Amino acid sequence: MSGDTTQAKGAIAMHDLVIDGTALVAGVEVRSRVSVDNGIITGVSRPDVYPVAAREYVRLAPDEVLIPGIVDTHVHINEPGRTHWEGFDCATAAAAAGGVTTVLDMPLNSNPPTLSVQALELKRSCARNKARVQIGFWGGVDASNLGHLHELWEAGVFGFKCFLSPSGVDEYGSLTYTQLRDAMREIAGFGGRLICHAEDPEELSRGAGSVGSSYRSFADSRPASCEAQAVAKVIEAVRETGCRTHILHVSSGMTVDVIRRAKAEGLPVTAETCPHYLTLDCDHIPDNATAFKCCPPIRDLDEQDALWQGLTDGTLDFIATDHSPADAAMKSGSLATAWGGVSSLQVGFRAVLTGARRRGLGLADAVRWMSGNTARFAGLADRGAIAEGKRADLAVLRPDAQFTVDARQLLSRNPISAFDGMTLNGVVTRTFIAGHAPQVCADNLVTRP
Repeated sequence: MSGDTTQAKGAIAMHDLVIDGTALVAGVEVRSRVSVDNGIITGVSRPDVYPVAAREYVRLAPDEVLIPGIVDTHVHINEPGRTHWEGFDCATAAAAAGGVTTVLDMPLNSNPPTLSVQALELKRSCARNKARVQIGFWGGVDASNLGHLHELWEAGVFGFKCFLSPSGVDEYGSLTYTQLRDAMREIAGFGGRLICHAEDPEELSRGAGSVGSSYRSFADSRPASCEAQAVAKVIEAVRETGCRTHILHVSSGMTVDVIRRAKAEGLPVTAETCPHYLTLDCDHIPDNATAFKCCPPIRDLDEQDALWQGLTDGTLDFIATDHSPADAAMKSGSLATAWGGVSSLQVGFRAVLTGARRRGLGLADAVRWMSGNTARFAGLADRGAIAEGKRADLAVLRPDAQFTVDARQLLSRNPISAFDGMTLNGVVTRTFIAGHAPQVCADNLVTRP
C-alpha cells in the first residue's frame, strides 16, 4: 500500500472523502483506508496508521468490498436517432447502478452513426447534458468514410468499428475483405485501432432461412465456423498491414484457437467475450425467447467452457457487455425476425462474478477482466485500479449477497433482459464518480488519451 501523501506533514489530514473498509487492492482484498481529493485517490493505507478527517467519511460494512469501477468498452446507447431504445440518461443510470463508472459507446445504432466528426459532435452534445458516468466514443468505418478516418481519430475517438456482415441497420454498411484491408492500411498509417464484428457473410447466407423456434436452430444458422473463418481472414489482413485489431464478442472456442495462434505469432491482436456467452447456453433457452437473441449467438456449454479457458490463459483479454437494447416492438416476433442484442449493462459484471465463482474463480478475476484490463485496452491509465494517482471511480459491492434480476426494476429504458429471473451474486450499494455520487456533468465526457 502507498502511504497517504499528507502523512509526512505531521498533521491530521482533511480529505474530501475517506473510505475505510475492505478494498480490492492489487488483486487482494485487504483492510484499507482510501483517501480522495479533487476526484483522485491520494492515499491507500491501513486504517489504523494515523488519524484522518474528511468532509465525507464512509465506513464500509463487514460484508462490503470497495472495488475499482467497471470500465465497459462495448455499449450501444443508440442516441441520437433511436433514443427510444435506450439513450444516455437511462444507460448511464443503469451503468452506475451496476458499478460501471466508464462506458465506451459504439458508433451504432444511433442515427446518424459515428462515421464523421459532425456525427461525433452531435453525440457529444447529447451526452453532455445526460451522462452520469464517464463516457467515451468509438468511431465507425464503412465504405462511406474510407479515406477520411484520420479526422475522426484526431477528434478523439478510441478506434473504428467495422462489420464484415450486415450490421442490421441501413445507415451503417459492412466492409468487403478488400475494403477491410484498405481500412486497416489507413488506420495503421496513423497508429489507430480497428475493432471488428467478424462473421463471414458467405457462410451466413448459407444458413439464412433455417431458423425455427428453438434457440439451437438460431445458433446453428450462425455456426462457430462462420465466426472463426472470418477472424482467420481478419488476422491474415493484420499480418499484411500491421494494424492493431480487436475482435469483438468472441462466442466460440474455435475462434479462441485462431486468436491464440495469432498471439503466439506476435500479431497486434486483442479479443473480448461477453457475459451472456459465459453464463448462458443455447440448450437451456426457451423457444422463441427473443431477449436472448444476439449476433453472434449464444452457444452451448462446451463453447462456454472454451471461452472461460481463453480468459484464464490470457487468449481473451477482457469481458465487455455488448449492451445492445431495443424496444419491445423490435424484440417481438420470432427468433428469425426479432432484433438481435442483449441488454446487460446493469447486471453484466455481476453475471460474470457469479459465473466465475462457480468455476473456482473470484472477485479479483472478474474485476481484472472488466476493469483493469478494459481500462488498459482503452488507454485509460487513470482508472481500473485502487491506487494512488488513479481517479476515484469506485464501487462498493457486497460480493456474497445475492439478488434476483427483475427486468422491470432495471434502469434501462426497456424492461427486456436475458438475465431476467436469474439469481446473481454481488449487490452494489454505492458508486463513486471522481469521489462523488454519479451526476450529470460535462466533465464526464472522455476523449482518447
